[in-house]
Amino acid sequence: MSRPKPPEVLSRIEEILLLAVWELGEEAYGVPIRGRVEELLDRRLSVGSVYVPLDRMVEAGLLSAEFGEPTAVRGGRRKRYYRVRPKGAAALRETRRLSRRIWAGKPALLQGTHSPRK
Repeated sequence: MSRPKPPEVLSRIEEILLLAVWELGEEAYGVPIRGRVEELLDRRLSVGSVYVPLDRMVEAGLLSAEFGEPTAVRGGRRKRYYRVRPKGAAALRETRRLSRRIWAGKPALLQGTHSPRK
């Protein structure tokens, strides 16, 4: 009997994007997602650095995406809304679990008093 496949471990940008989508809820579409991630990282991001991983996560089943209604404000273009799927939430939990495990036992590094092993 084979073991169930463990949840996916996310890259840092995937983790941040998924958390931004979750946080934004009903307002999770491109512009606010990019804005929230830029706030968190304190730097500007290219459009591609946001949309490429969002599309990749939709393909992987971590996010769902659907188009809203066209609006005159956007010149008739529709917003693409994102939602975190159960697989995405599981990947977030697994990424956090792994990060905690990696950082466990390294309090000196966290306090800035660590010198690397020689």
